[in-house]
Amino acid sequence: MRTVCRLVSGLLACRRLARWAAFAVVFVAGDATSAEVFQGNGIKIGEVSADAAVIWTRLTVTPEANWNGAAFLEPELSPGEEAKDGNFDWRIQLPAGSSLRDMAGSLEGAVGEVRVTLVPTDGPESRSSDWLPVDAERDYTRQIPFTGLTPGTKYRVTVESRNAAGVAGVVEQGAFRTALAPQASGPVSFVVVTCGDYPRRDDPANGHRIYQSMRAMKPDFFVHTGDIEYFDRPDPWANCPQLARFKWNRVFALPLQRAFHREVASYFQYDDHDILRNDCWPGQTFGTLTFDEGVRIFHEQTPSGPTPYRTFRHGRDLQIWLVEGRVARSANTDPDGPDKTIWGVAQKAWFRETVAASDATFKVVLTPTPIVGPDRGAKKDNLSNEGYRTEGDELRRFIGAQRGMIVVTGDRHWQYASVDPVSGTREFGCGPSSDVHAGGYSPKPGDEEMQKFFRLQGGFLSVAVDLPSEGHPVLRVRHHAVTGDTVHETLISAPAHAGSSP
Repeated sequence: MRTVCRLVSGLLACRRLARWAAFAVVFVAGDATSAEVFQGNGIKIGEVSADAAVIWTRLTVTPEANWNGAAFLEPELSPGEEAKDGNFDWRIQLPAGSSLRDMAGSLEGAVGEVRVTLVPTDGPESRSSDWLPVDAERDYTRQIPFTGLTPGTKYRVTVESRNAAGVAGVVEQGAFRTALAPQASGPVSFVVVTCGDYPRRDDPANGHRIYQSMRAMKPDFFVHTGDIEYFDRPDPWANCPQLARFKWNRVFALPLQRAFHREVASYFQYDDHDILRNDCWPGQTFGTLTFDEGVRIFHEQTPSGPTPYRTFRHGRDLQIWLVEGRVARSANTDPDGPDKTIWGVAQKAWFRETVAASDATFKVVLTPTPIVGPDRGAKKDNLSNEGYRTEGDELRRFIGAQRGMIVVTGDRHWQYASVDPVSGTREFGCGPSSDVHAGGYSPKPGDEEMQKFFRLQGGFLSVAVDLPSEGHPVLRVRHHAVTGDTVHETLISAPAHAGSSP
């Protein structure tokens, strides 16, 4: 019997090899050595503090993605195999005779150099980088950091390009404002999103409508809490580095996303779907894509700092903490206990120390996955679940003891506002990036004890420090529909004694 099984497996393998050979698929990287180069993914402005920022761009062969290309095929697998496991050659998703450049949304990289210039709008002094090459090993991207900037200042951004022969390419322009100095008083506003996914965009030609709605609000900055893309969903299943990068290039070539990121500074966090697969932890794979490689590609495709968890001060009244929940986590399947962790020992120590050192009026923890919930009973990968109850209780006790601190989370495909009845920790879920992406949860009897607001639709969250003409600052937290309309609002007064815990 064992011999027969080996024979059948061998025949299936041969049939697949024949199919793959028939496709004759190759991925050819762009090499624009004698033609104009473009920045088809626009620019991203990230990691902005009072005196620093990182400018990101990618050189491309064409100014736009190949929007009229071929559609991906759903892989034909053997009985018992499932596409969500990723155990198939990625090329069987392409039509016969096609290459990746032929597919709808393809945007090839190009060799060349870029130079960034920052000009303050209220001062004569400008800052320019050298001409720097994009990195073919990092998908033809380049990140250029600037330090020594002036707090609370608007800068115009110009990103020039040229090909390897020195021929000038397209120029991209944008703008951002540095954070207020730590003791400066002033209003601050930002927006928060989660759960994108190209196939679930609600404006097929232009992208996700929330980017137009958020752009109209003119926020000071933007936070993406993760699941920017979904490698482990079709169109295509991104079970290799080539398709992971394809999905990044495609979603950031959409017009609404490009227009937004030219004008709004961003902080990016990752979760599970945009580095590997659902509920992943270190050491896992999805096809030939490894966990570590997925994390590296994330940092290649977004403006990034030196550590995955970090904190930023925005004036006297606001400090944000961007926490990380994948690289230090235990296996979700491990039994709960004091050693099971999502944040890791080093991050928890950093969090406690930086919170204790902060005298900001309001403190906002931005997390890719929930800390309070409630969540679906079957889930096992976040701090609101029973599988991580020990660490969840520990962090809720600490966060709930802080004056003026709230939690803002992504991950969940519904909007909500909750208060943990034990610790008092307040948590706000921003909801998915489109209405079609909403689903998967209905409140259960007893949830109302902690869940103060629930909406099973897409949208985003805005957070703002308001400074009334009289009285103390107020933190305004609003849930928005994809159109930008406010559907829920929470006002939080400044604590009697702003700062760390009692």
